[in-house]
Amino acid sequence: MNKYTNKADFEQADAFGIGAPNDAYAQFFDGQSYLKPLTEYGKCPVFLANVTFEPGCRNHWHIHHAKSGGGQLLICTAGEGWYQEQGKEAVSLVPGTVITIPPEVKHWHGAKKDSWFSHIAVEVPGEETSNEWCEPVADEDYNRL
Repeated sequence: MNKYTNKADFEQADAFGIGAPNDAYAQFFDGQSYLKPLTEYGKCPVFLANVTFEPGCRNHWHIHHAKSGGGQLLICTAGEGWYQEQGKEAVSLVPGTVITIPPEVKHWHGAKKDSWFSHIAVEVPGEETSNEWCEPVADEDYNRL
């Protein structure tokens, strides 16, 4: 079973732990997310964090910019979620799914309506990297998934 509606059951399945409320980035999420860094930013050349989404939570559309290199990897670890690139159909995410997001691709990711979801987010090193946060995912688009 990959879907979890109960937080306590989900926490048993999430090997990395959900971490603390993701308050620093809450303005870029619809719903509650949690963040648990797995490497220390600035001390490791690759930053990894376990990001957890409550059912229905998703981040806003965003773009990872880079002069060279850059982008993001998502390694799905527990629950079920969605990933979508602008202009493409949404992709169902389950544990074991790996998504490679090139730089300059507008996208969003988050939980399905009926399940908690976690993925490890990997910031791909690059030159002159930055994130651009865009508009929220429209409720009507999300609710069609």
